[in-house]
Amino acid sequence: MKTDEAKRILETALLCAREPMSIHGMKKLFADVDANGKQLDAGLGFDTIKLLLEELRHDWQDRGIEIVSLASGWRFQSRPEMKRYLDRISPEKPPKYSRATLETLAIIAYRQPVTRGDIEEIRGVAVNSQTIKMLEDRGWIDVVGYREVVGRPSLLGTTRQFLDDLGLASLGQLPPLDAIADAADGRSLEALEAALNDNFDRAAAAAAAEDEQGASQVEVPIHDPQPAAGSVPGQQNNDTNDESN
Repeated sequence: MKTDEAKRILETALLCAREPMSIHGMKKLFADVDANGKQLDAGLGFDTIKLLLEELRHDWQDRGIEIVSLASGWRFQSRPEMKRYLDRISPEKPPKYSRATLETLAIIAYRQPVTRGDIEEIRGVAVNSQTIKMLEDRGWIDVVGYREVVGRPSLLGTTRQFLDDLGLASLGQLPPLDAIADAADGRSLEALEAALNDNFDRAAAAAAAEDEQGASQVEVPIHDPQPAAGSVPGQQNNDTNDESN
């Protein structure tokens, strides 16, 4: 297959995909199959597809949308500088989250894996059970294991869904923080909130671009922590209903 044809196929698949595509999924585009669906050849290799993706990224570099690599795969999304224009045709704003919710999410994101007790120690107040449930229902956090102490409290961590919704490929792309201080230092918590809010705003622009393409919003994206003993996987992605502290 010629390079230009392979790029056109890959470009079309990415533009039409309703969610990020993994390279494993992209390989299926180029593997011939028989009448029974049995694969006849290996198709394009991993390195070849990576090269095609980089060429496509270069082809789109001067346009309003770009190809990005996320935690769960690759997708097209709008560039951050397009947000103010897209807001004019999509006036609906993303849901706003309370300070308590952002603090809880930020602590989990930057200090994971953490227990509910760890969060309460940092924040200095009790954690509302509905706040944890809302973040779990949104698919942003999940139980990744249990701390081997009396009572075996659940360890919480962020998910790939969380990274996808922020348009990130890994936790390392979150804005760096020199340190996360104790709950008494309110400035540290404000920095955590600002970091997450900044990413939520940029992710909203990407979602608006996908709506214009006729596709539903794609969440994309974090590196999940390695599950500890007794890990219980699973997550949902429901509508958000913010909770007060």
